[in-house]
Amino acid sequence: MDAHAVLNLKRIATNIRKGVITAVASAGSGHPGGSLSIADIMAYLFFEKMNIDPKNPKNPDRDRFVMSKGHCSPALYSTLAHRGFFPVEDLSGFRQVSSYLEGHPNMNTVPGVDMSTGSLGQGFSAAVGMAMAGKLDKKDYRVYVMLGDGELEEGEVWEAAMCAAHYKLDNLTAFVDYNGLQIDGKITEVMNPEPIGDKFKAFGWEVISIDAHDFNQIEEAVKHAESFKGKPTVIVARSVKGKGVSYMENQAGWHGSAPKKDQAQQALDELDAFLASLE
Repeated sequence: MDAHAVLNLKRIATNIRKGVITAVASAGSGHPGGSLSIADIMAYLFFEKMNIDPKNPKNPDRDRFVMSKGHCSPALYSTLAHRGFFPVEDLSGFRQVSSYLEGHPNMNTVPGVDMSTGSLGQGFSAAVGMAMAGKLDKKDYRVYVMLGDGELEEGEVWEAAMCAAHYKLDNLTAFVDYNGLQIDGKITEVMNPEPIGDKFKAFGWEVISIDAHDFNQIEEAVKHAESFKGKPTVIVARSVKGKGVSYMENQAGWHGSAPKKDQAQQALDELDAFLASLE
């Protein structure tokens, strides 16, 4: 990827992060930490890779994306808004009674949402079903799904992983947001899912490990997954929870806490400063 493309994606990812802060702070609730950690991957998928059209969000030939860790809807909503599926201004209505932007993604009300998610593990199963349908229908679309590392503690995840490998769903790419933290603390202390890559490999998956904040590594991994045949691919993306906001980074307390007004302003100021540094 050339330097200009990387610079553009950094701008987009930063604006996605600003949207996350705006949404969660406006609601006074939500999940900023794990939304901020996946912004770079979201920027690459929705602005560089996926075959999608905001003017035709239900195109049957589109690529699909499932936010299996549905509590990170702020990242999905902000990405969709900046991609043109609905107005960016609507992010300030997040989780409010008058808004269509519920706390978890709703495919019936939000343009661009391919699957309603919330209960952890279920989104992964739905993504497997979408990929299987694509194979049966002889379609060329690809399915991408975002999992949290804490979500791997759910047994349904491994049932879905076994199914995807059994049916050789090489049109499916899973991401694991590997930031090492969940609402109750370190994943290794709550219910250790490691070694993550080895587990997926044992279930029959192609495994790639990357830095979740390096656009070149993201692109190389996605292209490898696209070209690899006979197995689904999982991209284990080592990330920083709360990425881009100094006081949120690597702090489990920001998994599901909203910043106060002054904290939100500090976060937006930091993100604006980073945008300015890119000019």
